[in-house]
Order: sequence, then C-alpha cells, then structure tokens
Amino acid sequence: MSKAEYIRILVVLISAAVFLVSCGADKARKSLSSGDGAAVGIFDAESASARVTVSGSEFTVGGREIFFSGMNAPWQNWNDFNGGMDEDFWEAEFKRFADDHINCVRIWVNCDGESIVDLNSDGSIASVNEKHWEDLEKLFDIAKKYKVYVMPTLLSFDHFKNASGPVWRAMIQSRENCDEYAEKYVKEFCKRFNDNEYVFSIDLMNEPDWVFENEECGRLPWEDICYLFAKCAATIHENSDMLVTVGMGIVKYNSDDYEGDKVSDEYLQSLYDDPGAYLDFYSTHYYNWQRPWFQTPVGMTPEEFKLHTDKPCMIGETHNDDADEIGMSLTEKYKDLYDHGWSGILVWSQTDGSEESWYRYDLTKEATNAMYDYAPEKIYPLD
Repeated sequence: MSKAEYIRILVVLISAAVFLVSCGADKARKSLSSGDGAAVGIFDAESASARVTVSGSEFTVGGREIFFSGMNAPWQNWNDFNGGMDEDFWEAEFKRFADDHINCVRIWVNCDGESIVDLNSDGSIASVNEKHWEDLEKLFDIAKKYKVYVMPTLLSFDHFKNASGPVWRAMIQSRENCDEYAEKYVKEFCKRFNDNEYVFSIDLMNEPDWVFENEECGRLPWEDICYLFAKCAATIHENSDMLVTVGMGIVKYNSDDYEGDKVSDEYLQSLYDDPGAYLDFYSTHYYNWQRPWFQTPVGMTPEEFKLHTDKPCMIGETHNDDADEIGMSLTEKYKDLYDHGWSGILVWSQTDGSEESWYRYDLTKEATNAMYDYAPEKIYPLD
C-alpha cells in the first residue's frame, strides 16, 4: 500500500468516526428536547429515586436541586399516632397539600410521650406502643401516594414538662437510657420506614432550647441534651438513608456568633465519638419576638443570619401571618428566602377547627402555589 492510499483510508475512517459521533450527539440533543429518556445519560424521572440527599449546601433529588416549599402540619389533635389516627383526615389533607404544591410537611409524630414511648420511673424504656408503628406506616404511605415529603419530629421540649417531665428528664440525663432510646425507638423507626423515600429526614427534637433555658423543662445541660442528639444521629446514619436535623428554636444556640453552635459536628462528636454523629442540615426556627436580640432571616442569606453554610439551611418554623410586621406578604417571604439561598421554609400552622382546618391556610396555599409558578423545577425536580 502506497503512502497516499494509506492517507486516503485514514481520512475515510476519521470522517466516519466524526459522522457517528455527530449522530450520537444529535440524538442526545433531540432526546433532551423531546423528553425521550432512552438515550444514554439522559435523566429518567420514572426510574429516578425520590430520596433526598445533600450536595454541599443544597438538597438534591435525582441529582437535581430541590427547594422545600412547605408547612408545619404538626398534629390534628395531639399525640395522634398512638392507635387513634384519623386516616381519612390525613388522606384529605395530603391530597390538599399536593394540590397546592406543598412539597414538604413537618409532623410531630410524638407530641409529649404519652401513650407512645412509655418510660419507667428511672427513664428507661418500658415499652413502645405497637399501634404507633401501624399509624405511622399509614401516614407515610399516604405521603408517598401524594408525593409529599415528610419531616417527622420525634420529641419536643413538651416531653420534659408537666406530668411526663420527670421520666423524660431521667431518660436524657442517663447515657445508658439515651442509648436504649436510640436502639429501641430510633433504630426501629429506621428499620420500618427507611424504604419510604418520602420520609426524607428525622427531626430529633422540637426546640430543645427550652429544655436548657426553662425551669418547667428542668434546665438540663446541653451536654445531656446533645449526647442524645449525637447518639441518635449516629444510629440513623448507620441504619438508614434518611437525613437528620434538630429544630432549634432560636439561632442563639445554632451559631458560633452567639452562644455557640450546640449541634455542630464538632460538638456532637465531642460528646459521642462516632463519625456518624452529625446533622445533615440546619432547620432553625424564627419568630418575630426574637427581633430585639437576633436578626430576621428575611432579606438575608443563611451566612448573614450567622449559620454555617457547609450544609443546607432551612427555616423549620416561622409565621405565616406576619405581613404587617415585616412589610412583606407570605408569598414574598417564600420567594425572598429562595432568592437568598435558603433551602426551604416550613411555616407554622395547626388545626384551628375552621373549614380550612390549618391556621391561615389561605395564605400558605397562596404562597406555595406562587412558588411553584416561580420555580417549578425546584419544587418538583423529578417532573
């Protein structure tokens, strides 16, 4: 073969290769524009996992960012999941949440310990109500049916006051009892519900700040409170894919710029030496009574609000009716937090006996529907 013939053959082969690559790229481009998921590497919403994960300072689903545009639906009555769950009520509410583009709700699955996790007088676990698990399975199945994410809250400062207070204080002040709670309740929670991808995270306790500050809750030291968090977080990370947070009541105990971040990785792991003892995201609460002492997150980035920003930050509770106080409608507040880099907002509501059921649900649904119009791809990344 002459040198000229060799060059001609080489040119033909290179041209063919370029043509095939071009055809493949064109097919991929057409697949992207038409929604055909058959092409290699093209996102397929039908097969994508609904599991929420963390990527830096963002929540992601199927590799795409999600913004939690939601609300607190903490209880229908109180301690609803002890065998007395009103399945029809929750079915109707989750349908309404989905219709109004609420993509996440926070629910207190144990409001103060009564009839769900029963403790002995020394704070050790006597029993866990089996009907509690049955109710939660129904609740989470409904959430999955309507594709609304749930953040179940396992404990509250309410456990540590009133009639239930003494035994829960005894529980949290004993390392052995905390370990038992993590093993017998938290691990069992993971075992039963990890396969439901719409149980996206576990909130270990609602506003532990008051367990530390308030006489009625015992004024217990952070070392005891946060050992429980550390042990439970490590247990969840070892036994599930669910994320972990703590609904801190004020930024005061969630920031090094104030009284110190009591749920930082470093602090939790100093109390329980395990690499799984960490929170996946921050979910600080904010109400306007705090304004004389702390900044409002409205109009601020999480960093400006003094949170660490190496993980997602969301507002886990806040007003849905403070437009007059802040000079901004609830719809504007949702958009403001989104625009300033927050990963979600869950406004407070509780059943008020009205036809709308949840307090000022009219404002909430107006805001969540507007957020869907504003950034639909961030509300439903799998669509």
